[in-house]
Amino acid sequence: MFDLSPIAVPDLSGRTILVTGAGRGIGAVLARMLCDHGARVYAGLYGPADPAAANLLAPCTRVALDVTDAGSVASVLTRIRSEAGGLDALVNNAGSITPIGHIDSLATESLRSAYEVNALGLHRMTCAALPLLRASGGVVVNAGTGAATTPMEGWAAYCNSKAAARMMTMMFAKDLEGGPVQFFFIGIPPTDTEMQAEIRTAGLNPISRIAQADLVRPEVPASVMAWLCGPQARGLEDVVLDVRDDFFKAMMG
Repeated sequence: MFDLSPIAVPDLSGRTILVTGAGRGIGAVLARMLCDHGARVYAGLYGPADPAAANLLAPCTRVALDVTDAGSVASVLTRIRSEAGGLDALVNNAGSITPIGHIDSLATESLRSAYEVNALGLHRMTCAALPLLRASGGVVVNAGTGAATTPMEGWAAYCNSKAAARMMTMMFAKDLEGGPVQFFFIGIPPTDTEMQAEIRTAGLNPISRIAQADLVRPEVPASVMAWLCGPQARGLEDVVLDVRDDFFKAMMG
């Protein structure tokens, strides 16, 4: 359906990268891909890693990380500073789509968890990592989605919080313009992950009816995110990108 394939990832030797939400799905695939291309990777896990991700994360340094908790965030960054001496890239991959349901049926407080992870967690992680990223002239790569700009039935929590994440990325780029840190929000198409399984179970919009065989493989968005952590991406001026952009499709096999 999407006709997308992974792009070539550059040599990342000597770079230290932190990936949030690395315990499953795209995050786990990305963490392993970064390791395989020479990076020193800290894989942020909220709870135990998914069994399917355990082997993928073998070369990575696993760290317990709750992006909604300032103490957890500070502890991980202190460890990275102590062990690695710096940080070259932060990938804010942690995300939540729950609760799924029609907006009029959702309790207002039930929306808070998606905002805490998708928007406030992104802000918390980025601000905490900025001192290290400024020192290295690093990059922040935020996992995005087309749902940040397109309303989808039943996804009030996800669409709204991801729209906030998109704007927050743009605001970091605007307010820190001219500084040494680069920011990206990368749209990710429907991908064969555990989150997509939740979407299929809910069955509330066309995305839920995409056959599993037609979903994008996690290696595709992971390769684009890994590429954005590398040196070639420093020449990009756009903040908001998408895996389906012609720029990336031209690099696909």
